[in-house]
Amino acid sequence: MAWNEPGGNSNNQDPWGSGGGGGRRGGDNQGPPDLDEAFRKLQDSLNGMFGGKKRGGMGRGTGDGGRRGGLAVVWVALVVLVGVWLWNAIYVVDEQEQAVVLRFGKYHETVGPGLNIYFPPIDRKFQENVTRERSYSKQGQMLTEDENIIEVPLTVQYRVSDLEAFVLRVDQPEVSLQHATDSAVRHVVGSTSMDQVLTEGREAMAAEVKERLQRFLDTYGTGITVTQVNLQSAAAPREVQEAFDDVIRAREDEQRAKNQAESYANAVIPEARGQAQRMLEEAAGYRDAVISRAQGEADRFSKLVAEYRKAPEVTRERLYLETMQELMSNTSKVLVTGESGQNNLLYLPLDKMINGRSGSQPSERSGASSGPATQSTPITIPDELRDPRSREIR
Repeated sequence: MAWNEPGGNSNNQDPWGSGGGGGRRGGDNQGPPDLDEAFRKLQDSLNGMFGGKKRGGMGRGTGDGGRRGGLAVVWVALVVLVGVWLWNAIYVVDEQEQAVVLRFGKYHETVGPGLNIYFPPIDRKFQENVTRERSYSKQGQMLTEDENIIEVPLTVQYRVSDLEAFVLRVDQPEVSLQHATDSAVRHVVGSTSMDQVLTEGREAMAAEVKERLQRFLDTYGTGITVTQVNLQSAAAPREVQEAFDDVIRAREDEQRAKNQAESYANAVIPEARGQAQRMLEEAAGYRDAVISRAQGEADRFSKLVAEYRKAPEVTRERLYLETMQELMSNTSKVLVTGESGQNNLLYLPLDKMINGRSGSQPSERSGASSGPATQSTPITIPDELRDPRSREIR
């Protein structure tokens, strides 16, 4: 029940009071707290802090106390401003960072790791991580040297190597990096065939893109160093993927046919060269044999002529006997007749004689004389040779 309702509070107790007795504290009526009094107490406390005097009463020193209170508020505001300024002016540069300080808009210094201070708004500070590897990815359709459209995705890894150039020389260095990457990749892809882009040429292309991109960035003065360029697997656009696959299969078939032809050529050509070399060796051997035989015959004839000149009769007799021996060794039958072809005297069955002598193991000469060499060979022997007694030994 409210304290001022009729009949609800018989003692007419004031809620601002602390007890009974008509709501009195120490015998005085108390109302709500006076805001002016609270403000005066705050001013007295601040004056005491800054060496001022407290207010003695409600009516004394009112003007002097107001002036001192205003000065106190100003001092408090100044202290707060100085604290905020120090809070913003003192900064810490990490081990992986650097900071560039501009004074009056002009480059002043590059600050390394540690606790530092600058003076805003006179100075401006740009703080960046200069060791962290950053990356930028891109994918776009490009035209190759053989006029094929492919999609080439790539990733560029870079870091800030010159913070002063990164901050001051280019307005948006990372945007410049993107534009330079686009230009470098299109130049390299446009001078490379599609097969090289899709297969084993990506590594060489990545190195070329990195070199060209770094040259662009150095020319612009961005302060960026490219650490790695990764060209991922390129592919044809989705609209022409089926036709692109057909072309790839056709080229694979072409390469397979070429490989088969090269394999056949590698098998046939060495064999033909071997046969040709063998024929050359055989011809050379035959030539050497004929030349050696001819030279041997010539030497033998020369030596025979020398012996014949020394003893013609003996040499003639020896040649005759050697000729008859060679002739009779190649025939199996010998018929001895006279010079006129009449009065057959003797038939020599040399084949039977040889077979009987060799038995069941035919000699090389009997084997050589068998077959078509079974015909009798008529040999005419002079009369003096038919009678041994009429032959003179010289």
